[in-house]
Amino acid sequence: MLTRIDHIGIACHDLDATVEFYRATYGFEVFHTEVNEEQGVREAMLKINDTSDGGASYLQLLEPTREDSTVAKWLAKNGEGVHHIAFGTADVDGEAADIRDKGVRVLYEEPRRGSMGSRITFLHPKDCHGVLTELVTSAPVESPEH
Repeated sequence: MLTRIDHIGIACHDLDATVEFYRATYGFEVFHTEVNEEQGVREAMLKINDTSDGGASYLQLLEPTREDSTVAKWLAKNGEGVHHIAFGTADVDGEAADIRDKGVRVLYEEPRRGSMGSRITFLHPKDCHGVLTELVTSAPVESPEH
């Protein structure tokens, strides 16, 4: 069962400038930053609100760290903007299997490590009306990590 919008991923060329825009314009503060070498991105998670299931909703700002990363290729083709939407679930494995059984292509055979220790997988955008969709099971978060 999907429980919330976990985050909306936004691809950008300059993470620091994009963070400053969201801070100055909307008052959003950085909750977490990290470099994901596997995905070739530097990211910042801006917490929007807590949710009733113990999770939270975020904006995930993504800056590629190498030209061959998926986000770099997407930026070259589309420019800055919304890259994906992520839905939270308590069981990413079970949810991915259920969605796969409905004919939607799941991009990873097994979920991978995502932001803040989460477990993630993606659904093919051609099967989701053009929207790259991520499924996320969050790791317990006790305090901000920067």
